[in-house]
Amino acid sequence: MSKFLGLIFSLLLAVTVHASPNIEHWTTENGVSVYFVAAPELPMVDIQIVFDAGGAQDGELSGQALLTNAMLNEGADGLNADQIAAAFDDIGARFGNSSQRDMAMLSLRSLTADSALKPALDLFYKVLSKPDFPQASFDRIQKQLLLGLQAEKQSPSALASRAFYSNLYGDHVYAAMPAGNEQSLSKITVDTLKEFYKNNYVAEKATIVIVGALDLAQAKQTAEKLSSDLPSGGRSFIDEVQVLTEAKTVKIDHPSSQTHILMGQPGIKRGDADYFALYVGNHILGGSGLVSQLSNEVREKRGLTYSVYSYFRPMQQLGPYQLGLSTRNDQADEALAVMRNTLIKFIENGPTKEELIAAKQNITGGFALRVDSNSKIIGYLAMIGFYDLPLDYLENFNDQVNAVTVEQIKDAFSRRVHPDKMVTIMVGGKAE
Repeated sequence: MSKFLGLIFSLLLAVTVHASPNIEHWTTENGVSVYFVAAPELPMVDIQIVFDAGGAQDGELSGQALLTNAMLNEGADGLNADQIAAAFDDIGARFGNSSQRDMAMLSLRSLTADSALKPALDLFYKVLSKPDFPQASFDRIQKQLLLGLQAEKQSPSALASRAFYSNLYGDHVYAAMPAGNEQSLSKITVDTLKEFYKNNYVAEKATIVIVGALDLAQAKQTAEKLSSDLPSGGRSFIDEVQVLTEAKTVKIDHPSSQTHILMGQPGIKRGDADYFALYVGNHILGGSGLVSQLSNEVREKRGLTYSVYSYFRPMQQLGPYQLGLSTRNDQADEALAVMRNTLIKFIENGPTKEELIAAKQNITGGFALRVDSNSKIIGYLAMIGFYDLPLDYLENFNDQVNAVTVEQIKDAFSRRVHPDKMVTIMVGGKAE
């Protein structure tokens, strides 16, 4: 009986793994791109509105994108922050907002009953389209960000991350941290944020994604309502990232017993032709946790660290390829050398066939868990919409992974990853 149940489970898993959401796509009357997946199983809906309004649009005042986004639910159409929060709570709805380098986002989760959804959408529309930018809230959030920057100075990992992006990207807009710096934050005013909102929260920069128990007509009506007052505005374009031409090492003294090490280079952007070869290859090298080559060499064989990793972070332009670990100060140079040498050997030799088979099984076997809830589906939908990926991206994901060969991984890594031209950041070395 147990073998029979195991067979049934395997068959069900196989069906689930190859299942992917059916994505509907259209454009609203004022030009906002909409992506919708019907999910009638539960009487609720998730909505995200993603804007090309992240930190890459900050210009000389880094932090203004994050501040603008954070202020949207602090006051809208005469309601203050407490009233907005209480109104969402009263109908069981959940509001969220965040800002990253590429994008800024607002989200809503609500039950689909008219008594809940209608007032939730009305309030969400006000936060989106009629923010008040109250001075008192601005003063509080600005102070919180400045205090956060002070706290960063005590964090080796935060110092390493800031130095990594600054040295990796130089004069490019990706170099600045979305949270800004003390000089820029001190110059930002409420009027600054109002201008940023006016220029960036516009129809041409918006993407609406909807997942939940709505039919197509209801989804279209919802998208039209939410986008109805978004003004027209120009698209923004981010300059190409320049590849590194030489290696650079930056050592930052910090009174800590551990040295935090980051090493990397500009990597890939969304939709890159080499994405799947690099993604699967990196899964073997350093993206699969304790079973990765990096973990085996640095942690298991030598005990130099508790955790070591590597990952690609694709963005509109070349996002970082980053390798990292933390280790005792006295073994930092050794740990860095092992990490770098492991990368070099991987580029030269690639993975074994056995490692590739195991990686494919791990990636595709976990695919069902990546799309097993509305919140996970909407995250992928936002990525597909914002980065203009094919509608069948999820449908073909496993096939793309399974098609990767050892030769493709070796070829992609040899062309795209250059250990002799990487930025290396080391923070630590002065333990008290």
